[in-house]
Amino acid sequence: MVQYLDSPLDRSFAALSDATRRGIIDQLGRADASITSLADRFQMTLTGMKKHVQVLERAGLVVTQKVGRVRTCKLGKRGLKAEAEWIEAHRKLFEARFEALDEIISEMKQEENDGSAS
Repeated sequence: MVQYLDSPLDRSFAALSDATRRGIIDQLGRADASITSLADRFQMTLTGMKKHVQVLERAGLVVTQKVGRVRTCKLGKRGLKAEAEWIEAHRKLFEARFEALDEIISEMKQEENDGSAS
């Protein structure tokens, strides 16, 4: 049975799996924005935008602050360091495996060439 953990890394990758939420992160990287302005920019309802923002908040990628009737969103302080480290570790793993595969293919080609030269 597959077990789903609710770690910060799981929440981050789940939040970032959606193109709209990645767009929200991009937008907030330029400037803080209200939920209303984000909803307008992404041409969606306030309810839909609130749901996206809540997912980003649970992941710690976005924080919101309500002043009067306006809820302003900004990037969270934790950043994406753990996620970047996870990706880099797995990138290195894949790179090492592809390099090993390249070596095997080179050896096979060399053996093929040596066999046909005889």
